[in-house]
Amino acid sequence: MKPLFQTHLVNGHFGDPVVYVDFLFDRRALLFDLGTIRNLPPRKIMRLTDIFVSHTHMDHFNDFDWLVRLCLGRPVTLRLYGPEGFIDRVEHRLRGYTWNLAAGYVESLTLVVTELHEGERGRAARFECRHNFTREAEGTVELPGNVLLQAPGFRVRATLLDHGIPCLAFALEEQRHISVRKNRLAELGLSTGPWLKGLKQAVLQDAPDDTPILLDDGRTLPLGRLRDAIIDVTPGSKTAYVVDCAYTPENRTRIIELARDADELYIEAAFTAADASHAANKQHLTGMQAGQLGRAAGVKRLHPIHCSPRYQDQGGDPVGEALRAFAGEVGMGRLRFEK
Repeated sequence: MKPLFQTHLVNGHFGDPVVYVDFLFDRRALLFDLGTIRNLPPRKIMRLTDIFVSHTHMDHFNDFDWLVRLCLGRPVTLRLYGPEGFIDRVEHRLRGYTWNLAAGYVESLTLVVTELHEGERGRAARFECRHNFTREAEGTVELPGNVLLQAPGFRVRATLLDHGIPCLAFALEEQRHISVRKNRLAELGLSTGPWLKGLKQAVLQDAPDDTPILLDDGRTLPLGRLRDAIIDVTPGSKTAYVVDCAYTPENRTRIIELARDADELYIEAAFTAADASHAANKQHLTGMQAGQLGRAAGVKRLHPIHCSPRYQDQGGDPVGEALRAFAGEVGMGRLRFEK
């Protein structure tokens, strides 16, 4: 059964932590963090609709300018999300350039920027190319449950972690997985086509059984009949993304809650357990801590990321350490907090 989306680690274990999420049945893609993205083909970048930035340290935000450059002159709206102060940082990056020719573009790039604060609230603002990327339409927003994006079939929610500064971690959750029994389609004399998208959306929205579903040939059939005959509904998939945080009791609790029962967890494993004191000083996780957190959250697959490049040149294996801890091969009974 194909999931709604597929994830891809863009820069490997030791590069900038960027995860690309491609939606299989829709013209959209998401991005977790905006460090180096030049390994992505422009066609993939142009599919992006929403970008979730954990914080604005350089390795998580340095290719913002590259993204804007690619999208200039195109009818693109990009939604970006980050922690408190994110709108200011986006504005500062945009104001570093001269936009005297921006009004001449036939098509206009628009950036809609939302920042999450404590207390399930935040702020949002717009920056439009045709208006020289002037900060506009700013105001407060309510974000119940820290849900940043709610779309048909899925949502993205966040939690605030402590990295010496606010840092966001994210969970992408498929509402439910809707699949079509193609053998039953043929038996009913129906064919695949765009009409199935409308059927799936009606199922996800729990529309009444008598809701008419328009077929490609112009006929309509009631939702209830179609759902019972050709639709299977199963729990949706979940992907969590966690980077740059200290190993503290509050962070640990928030990470486990966010990632609980995820199909995939992308989590930083910056240092090895032998360098735990250094990790604590830098407010990062070790591989052992990352693996233990994934195991405590009950995730199915662990992807250690954002490992220090030092381990490419000297001894130490934070990736292997994280995977062994996740499998319960090391560190059992030692789920503790580093001082």
